[in-house]
Order: sequence, then C-alpha cells, then structure tokens
Amino acid sequence: MTLQGAGLPAVILGSGETLLFGRSPHHAVPDDDPSDALRVTAIALPRCAPHVSRLLGELVVGDEIARLRWHGSGETQVSSLFDAPGGARRVTLAEGMALLLDEGENQLVVMRGRQTGPTTYDDLSITVDVATSVPVLADRPRPPDDPYADLDATATAPAPRLPPLSREWYVALALAEPWLTGTDDYPRPPSNREIYERVLGWHGYAWNLERAQRVDDAIRTISGLAFGPKEDPFNAGRGRAQNVRFAIGRRTAEVRLVTVDDLETVERAASARKVPPVVS
Repeated sequence: MTLQGAGLPAVILGSGETLLFGRSPHHAVPDDDPSDALRVTAIALPRCAPHVSRLLGELVVGDEIARLRWHGSGETQVSSLFDAPGGARRVTLAEGMALLLDEGENQLVVMRGRQTGPTTYDDLSITVDVATSVPVLADRPRPPDDPYADLDATATAPAPRLPPLSREWYVALALAEPWLTGTDDYPRPPSNREIYERVLGWHGYAWNLERAQRVDDAIRTISGLAFGPKEDPFNAGRGRAQNVRFAIGRRTAEVRLVTVDDLETVERAASARKVPPVVS
C-alpha cells in the first residue's frame, strides 16, 4: 500500500504494518512494547491547518485487506475507483468510523485541512494506492524550512466558523438547511426571498436581507470561508448561478460552518417567541 500527498514523500506499507498520520501523530505511537512500536510508524502531513486533529487516521495493512480508521474530529470524504459494476464509490467518515479500502486508488479529502495563508485554507488531499508491494516504509521528517512546522505540537484549534448569530451565520443556516435536516433531495437551493423569510422567522429581525444583493453578499462571504480562495466557485466564475448556490449550501453543511445543533437552537428560540405568556 502506498500513501502520497502534496509535499509528502511516498510512504509504502507492507503486510502487518500500521501508519498513523495527521498534523502531529507521533504521540500516538506505542512506546511500551518495542516490538509493536517497530510496526507502527507516524508521519506528519505538511501544512496542516491548526484545527486539523493531531491524529487524523490509522492505516492498517493485513495480508488481504487494508483498513482505514478515522480519528479526526472532523469528517473526511473517501473516494475510490475500482473494477466493479458502477466503478466508483464515495463515503464520508466521522470520528471512530472504519472503512476497508478498495484495491486501487483511494483518495481522502480533509475539507479545509491545508493552510495556505494566515486565515486561508484549501482541501487537504491524500492518495492511498492499495496493491501488492514490497514492505518498505519511508518516513521522512517535515522539511525544516516549512513555515507551518511550529504548529505540529500545539493543541488542536477550533475550526474556522462564522460568528454565531451574525447575519452571515443565519444566511448559512437557511442555505444549508436541506442538508442539515436530511432533505437534501430538495430540487433547488433556496431563493433570496426564501432565505430572507427563514432568517426573519428565526430571528425576528433580518437586517437588510429583503434586498437580494445583501443575500448574495452574505453567500459570497460564506463561500469564501467554506471553500477557501483556490476552490471558491465565485472566484472560479464557473457554472450556473443555481448550481453554484447548491454547491455552497452542501459544502457549508459538510464543513460544519453551521450545524444541526445551531438549527435546533434557532428553531427553539423562534418557537419561544411565539408562545403567549401564561396569565395566572
């Protein structure tokens, strides 16, 4: 099995070996049993963002299987191509979940996991190629001139999010609501008017979102934070407006700019405002 990534030397694993990877996974290597420690190796991924977990994943290679166990606090998407009916699959792993990798190329994507600037992030992609190979493990340290090397041993920081209860936060909730509620087969993304009405119903005040341009401005801000500058569909200038909005809504939910708990909180607050006071 071979693991590769941007700025990362190829790492080859043989049967009976385990690889730990993440922002700074070396603390998870067992040190109480030397025989185990020899078969477990850790490698730090270059330029991980500070909100990426120190230990992201654990790759275990057996005689006939390769298993990935996810330890990161955020989800990762795993895509694979293989010789089978349909020929592809895409799954999302959350903390504690495990997956048997397909033979061939498997791609892991940690959304907003790669730091490109002080406050900008791109997706972190890792490729795992499962095939018969010579069991040699190449584990090289991070290059000394890496400007993000000092982030390795620090505690995992909170992931970048929108300011809670801000205008953009409410717009993100309305935009991502189909995915947060499990109704992502909704045939189209919400319109500007629908977003305005949802925010007004939750908050009782909708800033100036009755103006369509203000909704668009908020969505542009959300997109930049959700995708990062490299993949931001507004910067790319590609696709129909409705397709772009659909992608932003889905991505907003995937990277947890807003969550199901956030949605439940505003729904409770809106219900509480509608309940008349009890007269004794």
